[in-house]
Amino acid sequence: MNPRIEQLYQISKAPTRTILGLMSGTSLDGLDLALVHFTGFGLDTSYEILHYDTRPYPADFKESIRSVFAKENIHFPTLSTLNAQIGRLHASLILEVLASWGVSPSEVDAIASHGQTVMHRPDRTGKLPHSTLQIGDGDHIAQLTGIITLSDFRQKHVAAGGEGAPLAMFGDYFLFSKKGEHRILLNIGGIGNFTYLPASGDPAGILVTDTGPGNTLIDAAVRRYFNKAYDEDGVLAQSGKIDAGILAELMSLSFFKDSFPKSTGPEYFNLDLVHASISPADLVATLTEFTAQSIALAMKTYIPSGIEGTVYVSGGGSKNPVIMARLAELLPFRVCESDELGMPSAAKEAVLFALLANETLADSPGAERLGDSPWVSMGKISL
Repeated sequence: MNPRIEQLYQISKAPTRTILGLMSGTSLDGLDLALVHFTGFGLDTSYEILHYDTRPYPADFKESIRSVFAKENIHFPTLSTLNAQIGRLHASLILEVLASWGVSPSEVDAIASHGQTVMHRPDRTGKLPHSTLQIGDGDHIAQLTGIITLSDFRQKHVAAGGEGAPLAMFGDYFLFSKKGEHRILLNIGGIGNFTYLPASGDPAGILVTDTGPGNTLIDAAVRRYFNKAYDEDGVLAQSGKIDAGILAELMSLSFFKDSFPKSTGPEYFNLDLVHASISPADLVATLTEFTAQSIALAMKTYIPSGIEGTVYVSGGGSKNPVIMARLAELLPFRVCESDELGMPSAAKEAVLFALLANETLADSPGAERLGDSPWVSMGKISL
């Protein structure tokens, strides 16, 4: 047997695995890394976060990604180069952060790499397949780190009939469902998405969907008009006034009329949607309210009415006090950060992709669907 296949086999059948999860979101803040020790799989999964960190991207690197990100027309050689360049940068960051933690690459069983989304294109016409594209080739990561790498998770979900997003529901279900308690796991990254976990614990009752914009519109406006990466502590939003006309126009967009579940991205939610001219501070205030109201609309529409539960928030938006305060006012649920579940909000997405790798290595899907989502083993394996 090929010794590398033998190594993969031994990792697969072992009772525990140590997996490094990587997440690079549409906000392009940097690379989130979480080293997680898993015991078991499926509903018997237990985990311990050994270390986590975020390594920021260089400014010129972020601009390179933005040159192809969610664009209808791109310079194709740049895309091809970035596919290798992102993988190699991620590999160097992995080695740096492992060294800073005092962890040898030989102590890591596998890497779970989300990659960098540059296009997400669900088709609403029924004429074309859904499609999504994440670059940052896993072979480069595996070769440069010497660690088995699972990557490109979203493609199998699309192939099985899903939209490739959101994928958090698998980790949310295995790690955070609790019988007798309705829980909603909300992530506010570039795009907002949530997983509803019913108190019954029945996987058929799980609901998962994107809600619309998370931070993507706010961040775009702050970059354009204030030359900052994001609205720290919601200061800019608090300095402006909400424009009711623009807000109403945004809330009437066709995306909000589409049936659930659904997914989206900055391809749809970008500043071209804003057709009126207002002050930059008022624009940030309006877009912040738009994020909160679109999340609330999705939850009130999709989640069964009359239940009592808690919304656990992760992602960059959980650190925006304006968004968090408005969600508490708009929703009939208690709202708090995911840290209450023992999951640091900054680490959650990287941990959940590590869990997807653990499932692919150790488990066999127990049913054809998890709620509205196909339940399949995800991730391409680079030896």
